[in-house]
Amino acid sequence: AALDVCGEASPLGAACREAMERDLLRQALGFHGPTLLSLLRTEQRDNPDFRGLLPPGGAGLETLPPARKERGIENVEIQHFIAKKADLLFSHSWKTNVPTITEANEENEDYYATMPPLEQFMDIPGAERRELFFRDIERGDIVIGRISSIREFGFFMVLFCLRSGVIREIADLEITALCPLRDVPSHSSHGDPLSYYQTGDLIQAAIKDIDRYHEKLTVSLHASALSPSLASTKLGVISSEDLPLHYRRSVEISNGLETYEKVLHHSLGFANPAVVEFLAGKLGLSESSPPSLMRRLQSKNFSEEDFAPALRKRQSASWALKCVKIGVDYFKEGRHVDAMNEYNKALEIDAQNVEALVARGALYATKGSLNKAIDDFEIALENCPTHRNARKYLCQTLVERGGQLEEEDKLLNAESYYKKALSVDETFQEAEEALLKLRKQMQKSLEMRE
Repeated sequence: AALDVCGEASPLGAACREAMERDLLRQALGFHGPTLLSLLRTEQRDNPDFRGLLPPGGAGLETLPPARKERGIENVEIQHFIAKKADLLFSHSWKTNVPTITEANEENEDYYATMPPLEQFMDIPGAERRELFFRDIERGDIVIGRISSIREFGFFMVLFCLRSGVIREIADLEITALCPLRDVPSHSSHGDPLSYYQTGDLIQAAIKDIDRYHEKLTVSLHASALSPSLASTKLGVISSEDLPLHYRRSVEISNGLETYEKVLHHSLGFANPAVVEFLAGKLGLSESSPPSLMRRLQSKNFSEEDFAPALRKRQSASWALKCVKIGVDYFKEGRHVDAMNEYNKALEIDAQNVEALVARGALYATKGSLNKAIDDFEIALENCPTHRNARKYLCQTLVERGGQLEEEDKLLNAESYYKKALSVDETFQEAEEALLKLRKQMQKSLEMRE
C-alpha cells in the first residue's frame, strides 16, 4: 500500500523522484500512516517538491496503511518534526560523493566509542528485553550463539549477542534458533554437513525466518541470507577473538558497577579528535558542505577560519593532559601498566604532547628501557626547548645509559652519551664528572697497554 503512495505511478513518485529520497519518504509514510501525510500537506504546501503529494481532495490517503502502533511510541511530536523538516530530511543533498568508510576491521580499532548495549546499564526486566528483541530483529541480521544440540534435521543454538541490527543485551534470555540441515553448507572433508559441528561451538549465522508471535527463529549459514552490505561477513564457526567488540566490552564490565558515562569516557575512541571526520566518512557526508537541520547552517561556503583548527588543537591538548594526570596517579600507586596505557592514550590524542612524552619517558626509565626514554625526552625537548623536566630527565638518562655502556666495556660509546648530556646542558655536573672519570680510566688503560 505504501508503494502506491510514493511509487513511480503515483503523483508523489513523479514529484519526488529527483529532488527527494522517495524510498526514505515511503518508509516514513508507511510507518506513520495518514497522519504524517496530513501534516506534510500543511507544513509543505508551498514546497514544489511536494505538490504531487498535496492534490485537492487528498487523493492517495486511502492507500496508506494505518500507523503502526506495536512499537508503543507516542509519536505526535516526531511526526510534526518530520513534517516541518521534510524538505531537509528527504533531500538528496544529504548524501555526497564522499566515499563511505567500510566496516571491515573497524571494530578492532578505537575510531569511535564502541559501547555495550545501553540495556546493560539499566534495570530492564528480561521479559521486556525479550519482547524488544523479537520486535526489532529482522531477516539478514547477524546473530552469534553456541550450539546447544545437534539433530538429524539441523542444530539448535542459544543466542548471546548480535553483530548487526539493533544491538541488545540478550545473553541471559535463553533465546534459541534453529539452523536447518538445508542451511548448513557442506564441507568437502565431511560427508554429513552436521558432522563438522559439535555441541558448544561458537556460531555466527544470519536470520532467515522470524515467527514473532511464537518467538521462533530460523538461521542460515549461507551467505545468500545476508544483506548486500554484510555480504563479506564470515558465517559458521568462529573463535572468541571474532566476537564483536561491543560484546567483549560488555563481558569486561559485567561484574562491575561502572556507569554508562564512565565506560564511555574511558573509551579511547570517545577522545579521538578525528571522530567527527570518521563518522562523517562512514555516513558518506562531507565536512566541506555540512548538512544540518538548522536552516541557517545550510551554507556550502564556510571559510577555513570557521573550522577553527587552533581550537581543535587546544582541545586535543586538554584531553591528552587529562589522560596524563590519570597516568601520573596510577604511577604513584605503582600501577605501571595502567599508567603506560594512559600515556599512550594521551599520545594517540595529541602525538606532540610534551607532558605525555616526559611522563612516558620517565616510566620507561623507571622500567629500565633507557633508549625509549631518551627518544621520548628528545622529542619533548624538540617540541618545547624550555621544558625543564624534559631537559633534566634527558641528561640523567643519558648519563645512566653511559654508565651501562661503561660496565659493558664500551667506553667510546659511553663517552658519546656523556658528551651528548653536556651538549643538552653544559652545566650538568653528573655528566661532567662521569666524563672526567671515564677519560682518566681510558688514559690509564692506554698507559698500561704501552
